[in-house]
Amino acid sequence: MYKMERKTDTVRIPPDRLDENIDDAAMEIAKEELEGVIEDDNKLVILAANVERIGEGKVVHGDGGVYQDVEYEALYFELIEQELILGYLCEVLQFGGFVRFGPLDGLLHISQIMNDKVEVDQGNQRLVGKETDKSLGIDDEIRARIVTVSINDRNPRESKIGLTMRQNGLGKLEWLTEDEEEEED
Repeated sequence: MYKMERKTDTVRIPPDRLDENIDDAAMEIAKEELEGVIEDDNKLVILAANVERIGEGKVVHGDGGVYQDVEYEALYFELIEQELILGYLCEVLQFGGFVRFGPLDGLLHISQIMNDKVEVDQGNQRLVGKETDKSLGIDDEIRARIVTVSINDRNPRESKIGLTMRQNGLGKLEWLTEDEEEEED
């Protein structure tokens, strides 16, 4: 889920940037240091906007840089267990597939796709139900639930996010539309 929040932080302006416009330097450094970082509670900062300096910077003995407090608007993506997500299948592997939602990918294990034995067709990049013949291919839109979250603070793209589609109302959007039409008939 995307959220916007006003935050404060401290950035270090190195000595070689002190001859620049201090507001511009603080803004650029804040963006470099804050964007793409995982914060507490599984929040991935996507964008640091409207960066403003707060007061004068501080100089620490033995360090030529200036420590500047800044206030900014943080656009972040928050992962919440049990949250429903909309995404699309972006990769098919022998053990399931990866679903892209927002800035991250989650694993959809073959046991969590449908109430049917799923066979992997890697040649055509599809996951196919053995009895129902329902298939899930690259770029198919899906609705899933986040069931596990293990965030890698150093490299958010390496985080482990587990998904399921085995509950009512979850699955490939095309399947859900077909199910609704069958119920109406």
